[in-house]
Amino acid sequence: MPKSETKEHDTLALRLAAIMRKLYDGEKLAPQALAEEFNVGIRTIQRDLTERLAFLDLEKANGTYRLPARNLGKLNFADLQRFASLAGVSGLFPSLDSGFLRSLINAHIQNASALLVKGPNYEDLGSKRPLFEQLELAIQERRLISFTYQKDTGAKTYTAAEPYKLINHDGVWYLAAVDNGQMKAFTFSKIEMLDVSLACFMREMPHEQMLLDEDSIWLNANKTEVVLKVSKPAAHYFLRRKLIGSQTIEKELEDGGLIVSGKVAHPNQILPIVRYWIPNVRIISPEGLQVDMEREMRGYLTN
Repeated sequence: MPKSETKEHDTLALRLAAIMRKLYDGEKLAPQALAEEFNVGIRTIQRDLTERLAFLDLEKANGTYRLPARNLGKLNFADLQRFASLAGVSGLFPSLDSGFLRSLINAHIQNASALLVKGPNYEDLGSKRPLFEQLELAIQERRLISFTYQKDTGAKTYTAAEPYKLINHDGVWYLAAVDNGQMKAFTFSKIEMLDVSLACFMREMPHEQMLLDEDSIWLNANKTEVVLKVSKPAAHYFLRRKLIGSQTIEKELEDGGLIVSGKVAHPNQILPIVRYWIPNVRIISPEGLQVDMEREMRGYLTN
């Protein structure tokens, strides 16, 4: 039964894990039957089998999909844990031990599951799948790349860039690549005319570590510390999860408020958050940032 696109993303990780389990158990999977079982549209299941699980090299025969015989019986719970880590959901659940994973993918209790995961909406990259696969291979083989990038100010060409990772952040794919010695994030959908060179590059550990440590898509080693004063009505949202890059709770105030610090590479990384929480969040440092924001807002209200 077709459901909305939001429903598809709510249960994406759980559905893929269950489909993988079926495949490794040797089942032949019919898209229509899967669509009915997981309560999603047939096109959603087809994307699962042909795009999201493309790395399994599934065989198609008589309208059904199955795992190649050479791979049968090789999946274990460690594989599922690795898949959860790759999908970015390993920290979502209280634990990912074999018992918990078994409860998630047990076909007999799927309809009675106590869990419902609501994630972000994901951009549709179906038409750019060949480009995505080219970049994956270039990253794996450490090949230099050149491409045209559609910036707001017009197209710009990058040459001899070093591709490190394809990163999905809040549902949007980015290419993390080094250009002239600096790590940058490029929106994948804006990349065109990709050329993969035969020349290779050496990965550098500082760049690798930056990608592991970074909790945003603003890839810049030169960051500014920002300090916020958060009043009580908004405090528990900042305590519950990180809302700004490198967020640290510096102090809990007697009135229930907080002093929160973070590090940003660009004002646009912090200003939307502050605007969203007005009047319950104020920038203490750097002081000029709060002044500039207030001036901008007064201009907006005047116009």
